[in-house]
Amino acid sequence: MARKKSLTAQLVQAYQEAKKAKAAEAKRLQQEEARRARAAEQERLQKERAAAKEEREQAQRWAAAQREKKRQDAERKRKAEQVERDLARRQEARERQAAQKERERKQKAEQAVRRAKQEHVEALKAEAQQRTADVQAREATLSRVLVDRSPGLRDHCQAMEHALVGGATAFIEAVEGVLAGCDYPAGLRRAWRLAYAPESRELMVDVDLPGQDIIPPAAGYRYKAADPPAVVPQPRKEAETKELYRQLVARLALRAVDEVLAVTPPAVVTSVAFNGHVQAKDRATGRTVRPCLVSVRTERDTFAELILDETELDPVLCLRHLNAIVSQHPYDLEPVRPVVTFDLSKYKFVDEIDIVAGLDSRPDLVALDPTEFEHLVRRLFEAIGLKAWVTQASRDDGIDAVATNEDPIIGGLCIIQAKRYKNVVPAEAVRALAGVMHDKAAAKGILVTTSWFGTASKDFAQRTGRMELIDGRGLKALLKEHLNIDALLGLPKLPTGWHLR
Repeated sequence: MARKKSLTAQLVQAYQEAKKAKAAEAKRLQQEEARRARAAEQERLQKERAAAKEEREQAQRWAAAQREKKRQDAERKRKAEQVERDLARRQEARERQAAQKERERKQKAEQAVRRAKQEHVEALKAEAQQRTADVQAREATLSRVLVDRSPGLRDHCQAMEHALVGGATAFIEAVEGVLAGCDYPAGLRRAWRLAYAPESRELMVDVDLPGQDIIPPAAGYRYKAADPPAVVPQPRKEAETKELYRQLVARLALRAVDEVLAVTPPAVVTSVAFNGHVQAKDRATGRTVRPCLVSVRTERDTFAELILDETELDPVLCLRHLNAIVSQHPYDLEPVRPVVTFDLSKYKFVDEIDIVAGLDSRPDLVALDPTEFEHLVRRLFEAIGLKAWVTQASRDDGIDAVATNEDPIIGGLCIIQAKRYKNVVPAEAVRALAGVMHDKAAAKGILVTTSWFGTASKDFAQRTGRMELIDGRGLKALLKEHLNIDALLGLPKLPTGWHLR
């Protein structure tokens, strides 16, 4: 029993040991399996770690590649941007240089324009000064036309005496030849026509005077800073232009008479009759006219008393001293009747009425034209002692002449009307004179006529107390007393109780 237990125990023990071995084996196997599982797990983990590491490395490499790419891209972009900046800087530099050059070019162009403008302005100013100087020189030339006479004319007197041997025609041709050589300023030398009357030893001279355009219309020139700038004339005052022309006509007349007397022998020519005409267009009709502006007859001895080189000589007053007939308004072509007219083709001379100086014939006051009659009245009142002048017919306000009395007590402005009537002066004319006196604030009014006044006119003049009426008889007496003119009154009829003497 003891041996059976022992076997059973052995079997149990063996079983148990086998079981234990099997359990140990199972455990070992389990352990081995676990070990292998752990190894596999470790291997897996290692693989996973390796894969993860590989992935990380790949990711790192990719990231590095991306970073490198980004770096390269950034570097390329930086380089590109740098290139662009360089190009932009170079372009900007080129543009700045071009802009600088353009500014310099514009500055130079503007400077050139300014210089050109300044030079143009200076040229215009110089031109204005030069043109003003030319005008002043021209005025000086015109003012010296009487003083700057041709010298040496008296050296031809003997030759003129020899020429007279060939007759009056040869004498005239010789005189004209010498006078043609006289030096005159440009525009002043015009046609001369001469005629000689041997029986009276008088030389007749007919000269074409220059027109009104000989006087420079501008008194000067000035620079005007306009757009564009220009040289503009300074218009001469109309009154100054007319006075310059009036003085020039008088100077040319005196010079012509002086040259004629200088070139001719005293024994051959003792007197000169001068007529100065001007060729012009009548602005009222457009027709060509040739009015006589100055006419004078003078003896050689009388003319020799003049000092033509005296700077204070007034040529207009000088002609008046010679009893010349001078147009009061030559610029307006107001004509006068010549002292003498002659036909050059036949050399036949016909004396006309010399309104101022008086001729051998007795002028008929009624036959005078209105202008001549007005001038005659003017000279009459000047001879009486008044300062008188004739007004223009076109705008005289009914005034034929104006006179001033310089007497400090009874002096003043005097309105004069000259009526060349053949019948009685209407009372309306006397009343009209009173209206003009009131309008002009005149101290006195005088109405002169070749006829007579009615009772109404005389009464009206007496009531005003400032009017004087001079009829034909009174006018005849005053002309005889003050101008030594024995005038006629060719009236068709005389009023009752009225006798010319």
